[in-house]
Amino acid sequence: QVQLVESGGGLVQAGGSLTLTCAASGRSFSDRGMAWFRQAPGKERDFVAAVSWTSTRTLYTDSVKGRFTISRDNAKNTVYLQMNNLKPEDTAVYYCAADRATYLFASARAELFSTYDCWGQGTQVTVSS
Repeated sequence: QVQLVESGGGLVQAGGSLTLTCAASGRSFSDRGMAWFRQAPGKERDFVAAVSWTSTRTLYTDSVKGRFTISRDNAKNTVYLQMNNLKPEDTAVYYCAADRATYLFASARAELFSTYDCWGQGTQVTVSS
C-alpha cells in the first residue's frame, strides 16, 4: 500500500521553528516531484512548496519565501519542510503530496492541486501570537 505520512507538527510561538517530515512507503518517489500544501480552517488547500525529483529545483509560494525550505532525501524516501520565523497566519494542516507524473517539474503545474495523486493525512501546525 502506497502511503505518505506526515509528522512534526505542533504548537509553536510566533517567530519559532518547526520541521515537518513526510515519510513515503509502498514504493519509491525518487522519480517524481513532491510538494507541501496547507489548509486553514474554512479555506481551500493551498500550495506551499515543491521540490523536483533531483532536488535541483524548488518552488515556494510568495508568503513563505525566505522562511521555509523544502528538501528531500531519496535514499530515505522522505521529504522535509523546514519552517522558520513562523507567523500566526501559517496556522493550518500541512499535507505532503506526490506528483502523478514522473521526471516532470514545471512551476505552472507544481502549484496545482490536480498535479498530485498521492496525499498524506496531514499534520497540524498552530502558531500562537
